[in-house]
Amino acid sequence: MAPATEGSTAVPARVFVRFEQTFPTLTAQEIARMRRFGELRNFKNGELLFETGKPGPGMFVVLSGHIAITQRDGLGHVSPVIDQGPGQFAAEIGQLSGRIALVDGHAEGEVETLLIPPDRLRALLVAEADLGERIMRALILRRVSLIQGGVGGPVLIGPSNSSGVVRLQGFLTRNGFPHHLLDPESDNDAAELIARYSPQPSDWPLVVTADGTVLKNPGETELARALGMIGGPAGNRIYDTAIVGCGPAGLATAVYAASEGLSVVVLDSRAYGGQAGASARIENYLGFPTGISGQALAGRAFSQTQKFGAEIMIPVEVKSLDCARTDGAFALTLDGGAALRARSIVVASGARYRRPEIDNLDRFEGRGVFYWASPIEARLCAAQDIVLVGGGNSAGQAAVFLSGHARKVYMVIRGGGLGASMSRYLIERIEATPNIELMFNTEVVGLEGAENASLERVRWRSRLSGEATTIEIRNLFLFVGADPATGWLESCGVTLDRAGFVVTGAQSEQNQGRPVTQLETSVPGVFAVGDVRSGSVKRVGGAIGEGAQVVAALHGFLGGAAKPAL
Repeated sequence: MAPATEGSTAVPARVFVRFEQTFPTLTAQEIARMRRFGELRNFKNGELLFETGKPGPGMFVVLSGHIAITQRDGLGHVSPVIDQGPGQFAAEIGQLSGRIALVDGHAEGEVETLLIPPDRLRALLVAEADLGERIMRALILRRVSLIQGGVGGPVLIGPSNSSGVVRLQGFLTRNGFPHHLLDPESDNDAAELIARYSPQPSDWPLVVTADGTVLKNPGETELARALGMIGGPAGNRIYDTAIVGCGPAGLATAVYAASEGLSVVVLDSRAYGGQAGASARIENYLGFPTGISGQALAGRAFSQTQKFGAEIMIPVEVKSLDCARTDGAFALTLDGGAALRARSIVVASGARYRRPEIDNLDRFEGRGVFYWASPIEARLCAAQDIVLVGGGNSAGQAAVFLSGHARKVYMVIRGGGLGASMSRYLIERIEATPNIELMFNTEVVGLEGAENASLERVRWRSRLSGEATTIEIRNLFLFVGADPATGWLESCGVTLDRAGFVVTGAQSEQNQGRPVTQLETSVPGVFAVGDVRSGSVKRVGGAIGEGAQVVAALHGFLGGAAKPAL
């Protein structure tokens, strides 16, 4: 194995996370155990094994010769990353599901390899537990290294504080997709591209893909399609279960269902992890005494879903559900008119933060108004005063996280205290943080700023005295309640409660007189888990527990012997 040489532009060895675990060398005995999962492939000097932006064929185990791994961006730059020699393997986590390659791999001299395609690679990880653990860890760490080093993925060009840059950086980051940002004020290549395309402010950012295609401020779905992130249903395939929502509940369902042999597809309109994926730190989840970020927890679960063969479709929006089952299967209508069929449905679409009634709110969304708090938004708050609205656990986690970046955090709460809505450990931490000011019985009522510009001022009002105050604020964070994402169920007849959450089990009048499981809706074969379910515990642990629990009900409905999900 040869890391980047001095003077090259490759990612140096010290940047790779846990280098020896990221690029292990397999023994002859281990390779012998792997041979039944692959086939021999030979390559001549300079021949391409895999190419940036195209689906990877799987994992290449090097038997002789070397594979040169290089990075190529759409601006014409090619940089060495690392060489893989005998006993090593070329792949990263995306190859578990045949995703696009993020780097190029060329043969250096005559190269003999063992190619293990994605389905056989997943079989290897399960069948060879000890060896599979080493390989899985390396695949995950390689993706982490690509993300941290900005290797692979698109180039974003534009001011770092523009709303379009923040939006797309957030989308790519939450989906674990590497990218890097160039500011035209400090980068010559970016400035030349800007001069060529003469973008308007609404065009920020320009996005350059690996093949040189330039997109002007694309939507998330447009960008995902250009990058090859979105897969698709295979012809007329009917899945055992389709899971709508890729938050903790949906991910848990996918892991347990796929590991027990069900064919699974998971759909989400934005990113894996849901609202939990935006949590800066979760400290009350079992098994993580020092806490874990929502992004890290969701990322681990996402890798597990790929290990067991669940198909993930992100970002794909589900428009409606047809429950007629004329051919024995439910039908999901997706954005763009495509259809997907499954024998059972798990509703895990969660809830979205509510848009409170605040004057001019729509004008400043993405221009100083945010519904989550990640390192990207935190960067914009450095040494500034900010306002955060909300009194639940998510609001508390965000306030503590942002307090490490902002000069001061005004935490606005409509009620008179936090005890009824927030965990005690978070309350104590907030009270001990000197630059968080709690403002009880207060509500934000208006936003101000120039036309087509960013937020400049926030107006709040005391609910006791009615007195209004306006202060200079450029960043407002809203964590105010949640509305269930259930509009796509309207045509199916699934019973909802008054607030729009899905009613399950004996709570539903339609289920009276028939034996149903706790998580089954009023429509047989349609189940609901997590925050979208009426009466659920709105906690990450509760969502994950329901995702595991529903798998036994799926087996029962599908006619197979119910297997324990835990």
